[in-house]
Amino acid sequence: MIEKVCFRSPLFGYLLPSTSFVNSQIGPSPAGRTNRTASLIDAALRLWHNRGMSGARTILCLDLDAFYASVEEILHPGWRGRPILVGARPEERGVVASCSYAARAFGVRSAMPMSQALRLCPHALLAPPNFAIYSDYSARVMGIVQDYGCPMEQVSVDEVFLDATHSLLAWGDALSLATDLKRRVREETGLPCTIGIASNKLMAKIASTCGKPDGLVKVPPGEEAAFLAPLPVAELWGIGPKHAARLKALGISTIGQLQKAPLDLLRAEFGRWADELQRQAHGLDTSPLLTEHIIKSVSHETTFAQDVGDVGRLRRTLLSLSEEVGHDLRAEGLQARTVAIKVRWPNFQTITRQTTLAKATDSTSDIYQAASSLLATVLKPSASVRLLGVRAANLVSGHQLGLFDRGRERHSRLDQAVDSIRERFGQEAIRRASLAHDLEP
Repeated sequence: MIEKVCFRSPLFGYLLPSTSFVNSQIGPSPAGRTNRTASLIDAALRLWHNRGMSGARTILCLDLDAFYASVEEILHPGWRGRPILVGARPEERGVVASCSYAARAFGVRSAMPMSQALRLCPHALLAPPNFAIYSDYSARVMGIVQDYGCPMEQVSVDEVFLDATHSLLAWGDALSLATDLKRRVREETGLPCTIGIASNKLMAKIASTCGKPDGLVKVPPGEEAAFLAPLPVAELWGIGPKHAARLKALGISTIGQLQKAPLDLLRAEFGRWADELQRQAHGLDTSPLLTEHIIKSVSHETTFAQDVGDVGRLRRTLLSLSEEVGHDLRAEGLQARTVAIKVRWPNFQTITRQTTLAKATDSTSDIYQAASSLLATVLKPSASVRLLGVRAANLVSGHQLGLFDRGRERHSRLDQAVDSIRERFGQEAIRRASLAHDLEP
């Protein structure tokens, strides 16, 4: 039996055709094996063989809708359906970390300054972030996803890819699996989610975006280019506002126009990236699921409630940020070869500076000294700072000390002791005496 399934996209207001799929009954098992288990084994072997011949994949992208705001609705049932802004208060120079769809109707978006968001939607409910609670809900959702036995790549607290290629035998088709997954997430956590289904990660992600909120969209294999054609070019990975503006200057605003653009024209503007750009425009993507998370950098930053020009306070902040970066490195068993700082001035101009260390380190003292030296190179007399950040990059695994690294070994033992005390008694339980002179204004 061949069945055609369609889903309505709330973004475009028309029916998106799903793939035509065949619900086939498992035939009789070979002689001597009459039980259903044997039939399932035979079907699994046939499925594996056919998959190896075709190389086709079935990828799902599950995206929790307005995640932080949705959790706040669960915590405050009376808020359901009302405009919600999650983030620090405007007097603290906060930005919108998440907003409900009711708030988005007024033009509010994530990462918007909170003061601007409240001007657009002055009657919105403001909720300070509860990251510990959000992490708990995220873990519960990811636990549900794991129950389906699919290889998975969690890309953030509210988004995960699944490779359901080898799970279709048990479910019959990807739509049944996705429908059951949506049901369980809603029933067991109260959270709405949108799932996109396609033959690769790029298309599954775009499908989930088109289906928001609380949708389920499947892009049929072979129909990727047609699905993408009416969408703006910014829907493709790697195309931000600057690249979109460059494409618009070439007369290209939609993905369909990008599909038809002469490759020579694109190469003249974007170089070798033009080939990949046009591949994406046709919905082609071979990127694998990264089932193991690779940490490329560790960073912490803070935005001051008021601009800070006092060097002593800036150094104390830098020390606190270095402590957090060092702690994260040690917790992951990593060391950094590069230390960088981020400075944002009151006019929102942002600069970064970095330095490469002689030896990889996870020492708070090393990170702080490198960051402090970088800060000294950019600070000007009477200058004020709006935001300050520290980043460790060029990471390597392991912890190796040389023959003459006794001083570094002492720092290592001190870091471990500080980590242990702070994990037990809190961040303010202990300070480093070696940097005490920097803690006084």
